[in-house]
Amino acid sequence: MNENLFDLSGKVALVTGASRGIGESIARLLARYGAHVIVSSRKLDGCEAIASSIRDNGGKATAMECHVGDMGQIDALFNAIDSQFGRIDILVNNAAANPYFGHILDTPLSAYEKTVDVNIRGYFFMSVEAGKRMKAQGGGVILNTASVNGLSPGDMQGIYSITKAAVISMTKAFAKECGGLNIRCNALLPGLTDTKFASALTSNEGILKQALKVIPMGRVASPDEMAGTVLYLVSDASSYTTGATVVVDGGMMA
Repeated sequence: MNENLFDLSGKVALVTGASRGIGESIARLLARYGAHVIVSSRKLDGCEAIASSIRDNGGKATAMECHVGDMGQIDALFNAIDSQFGRIDILVNNAAANPYFGHILDTPLSAYEKTVDVNIRGYFFMSVEAGKRMKAQGGGVILNTASVNGLSPGDMQGIYSITKAAVISMTKAFAKECGGLNIRCNALLPGLTDTKFASALTSNEGILKQALKVIPMGRVASPDEMAGTVLYLVSDASSYTTGATVVVDGGMMA
């Protein structure tokens, strides 16, 4: 085992939803620890801006676009990875959809379909494609960004919370069936984090005030505060950790 348990030198890491927020922070930190990071999201321009910034700071990064709700784009992404890298050591499923904020009884079919397609089907088949390659090469690590909403559903966030509960179960299912293949699978469960994705909560003064009452640390997290846990879970520092769901929420679930 490497003396530096967090060293990712020589590893190829794919991070989805990496053009901003938690995904961007994860991509930057993994690159800082030596991984060649594939920065992926729906829009190539946003990915390239992050990848370019990583390279400017001495890291290794490549931009690749992919909408994980589109099966054709998932196939194209992994074909490109096969062609350019010939391997994948780390997959971070971080891209997510949450298009609806409102009462569960009023959930539109379109919002339901988009949320399920990205958060469940997308995560599942991204993991399948990465897992097949990891099996062939002798191992790898999958990290899923779930949410504390998967443990306790967020108010007015019904279908999103349901899909995040599915991600937690998915994480454990992949961990059980792939452990013998030297493929580990764990999940990060962020609490309230200051991202554009969570802006429906953080930008509403009334909602934010109520949320902070149940967070012992009394503040919202920054995206960078999520990345360290991911580094641990994808590195040799967590070599005997699989099927774990790590809550990073300022104490809210406590």
